[in-house]
Amino acid sequence: MLRHLCRQLLLLLAACLCLRAATPDVDAAFAKYWGARNPGDAAKAANDIAKTGASFDEVYARLRHGRPYSARVATGVVPDKRFSRIGEFAYTLDVPAAYDPARAYQVRIHLHGGVMRDQPTARGRGGMGRLAGAEQIYVLPVGWSEAPWWSEAQIENLRAILDAVKRTYNVDENRVVLSGVSDGATGAFYVAMRDTTPYAAFLPLNGSLLVLDNEVIDGRGDLFPGNLRNKPFFVVNGGRDPLYPASAVEPILNHLATGGVSITYRPQPSAGHDTTWWPEVKDAFETFVRDHPRVPLPDRLTWETADARGTGRAHWLVIDALGGPRDRPPLPDLNDYSPPPQLDLGLKLNGTTVERLVSGSVFHRLGLREGDVIVGVGNTAVRAAADFVAALQHHPLKAPIQLIVRRGGRDVQLSGLFEPDEVRLPAAPLFKHGAKSGRVDLVRAGNTVDLTTRGVSELTLLVSPDQFDFAAPLKVTANGQVAFEGRLEKSVATLLKWSARDNDRAMLFGAELKIKVKQP
Repeated sequence: MLRHLCRQLLLLLAACLCLRAATPDVDAAFAKYWGARNPGDAAKAANDIAKTGASFDEVYARLRHGRPYSARVATGVVPDKRFSRIGEFAYTLDVPAAYDPARAYQVRIHLHGGVMRDQPTARGRGGMGRLAGAEQIYVLPVGWSEAPWWSEAQIENLRAILDAVKRTYNVDENRVVLSGVSDGATGAFYVAMRDTTPYAAFLPLNGSLLVLDNEVIDGRGDLFPGNLRNKPFFVVNGGRDPLYPASAVEPILNHLATGGVSITYRPQPSAGHDTTWWPEVKDAFETFVRDHPRVPLPDRLTWETADARGTGRAHWLVIDALGGPRDRPPLPDLNDYSPPPQLDLGLKLNGTTVERLVSGSVFHRLGLREGDVIVGVGNTAVRAAADFVAALQHHPLKAPIQLIVRRGGRDVQLSGLFEPDEVRLPAAPLFKHGAKSGRVDLVRAGNTVDLTTRGVSELTLLVSPDQFDFAAPLKVTANGQVAFEGRLEKSVATLLKWSARDNDRAMLFGAELKIKVKQP
């Protein structure tokens, strides 16, 4: 009997040894995984890692450490392109000449202006040029009228380019920012409302959020300004910008800031629609980026979408299905906007010439006449309408004011008090919504997650061992009701699934927790 038992044990041991010898080598499986060219190939290679039988802790440690990076990569200005279902997307990298693969680099993706041109051509010489700041890797994609920044095609494009860069260069995943000028700045607002997860911060320069509400722009997909709460913003606008003057932009920025969006605002009173201010702003810009690394697993998230399949994810929150009551519980909505009182100047300018003047208005009382050419406000020369608006913006209300106008070939001085009437505009949504949406506000404290939802029937929480204690029970409440309470098991399959998708060493998940929201 003992001899038979020993023989069975020996046979079992031999079978285990044979099985181990036939199992793919972990190093080889990971080499294939790291060599994958895109998330799809990485997902296929992840299957080979799972077949090795490697433990969760070993796979996690390797993923956290990341791929080996080569020093034999292109540096300087590197043109490249990618292909998608709608065509070719060109882009340029600007990589430090002294690139060191042992160092994780900050990345700035920068969106150019003038995006509605017909041809998808790179701007300038392709490098970052005069808007360069701290040493980092710059990514300069190309947009055009067929693929403007405010399109799902560009959301996909930016994701794919960043993924490709991370497979070649050592990128600090928590220091990837998105900046843009003019149309590019407007694009930065758009991306922040649709795809917040990869980015640490957004830096829109000389742009405006409200451009996205323009019917000509045709921003694709419903937009939810509440989603801007998830990331900090560094914003610059010029006081004399004829397109997006600071005076027009600031009320919206104040509304967002009051509603919980973190905004660092650096207005440039004397600037037009240009970046001549960059030498003075550059240090503050780079200090902001340095002081605001991404929090990959935030304890607070708010996310709203009308397209759960396309834009349902924010970090470790995934909205899977919409449905159920949309009005309970009531949630404050940044899309509800009450404009501040507007000053009614009572005149219309054609350049600096008074084309129309309202009887009884402030400038009519000062003696201004139709046909007058405004040449100065006090000691400030007026050469364009933007100069006039900028001068008035900084003039105290009910204070004496002097205008210099050219009338009949000579200069005339007009004096009086600056007492314009105020007009209150009716409240209106920032963006019109064409479809039903769902929203989740999430707060985590230890192993407890509180969810407040509206219009969401199903969601997934991606649970990371960096954020939760898997040895202790996890509790989730949704709208005050317990939705889950218990322990979760770490899963190698889940770990590899999301790692292949995200290509992000700082954001690894060990379990998926599916939540069905109970309806009242």
